[in-house]
Amino acid sequence: QVQLVESGGGLVQPGGSLTLSCEASGFTFNIYPMTWWRQAPGMQREWVGDISSDGSMPDYSDSVKGRFTISRDNSKNMVYLQMNSLKPEDTAMYYCRRSNSNYWGQGTQVTVAS
Repeated sequence: QVQLVESGGGLVQPGGSLTLSCEASGFTFNIYPMTWWRQAPGMQREWVGDISSDGSMPDYSDSVKGRFTISRDNSKNMVYLQMNSLKPEDTAMYYCRRSNSNYWGQGTQVTVAS
């Protein structure tokens, strides 16, 4: 069955960096675009960005553009979210999702605070 498992979350100071990972299994990973989403307490889930199946076309929301980078390693069935210059408003649960599907990971918490 399809499984997505995020890891790498934690507590980081403002201005710091963190890299999230998402390990995929149960499907042919290299033919699907992948997406990252986040959800802050009391807020709707928000699209962060996505990456094409071959990794050539990442796209980002305006709120993270220039600070976050999405990449993937199809040989390892992994997708990554590198987050730089983190702000308190980036605090959220972060999820990976197989694009245009109802397959989500369980999420990993990112907290940006001093």
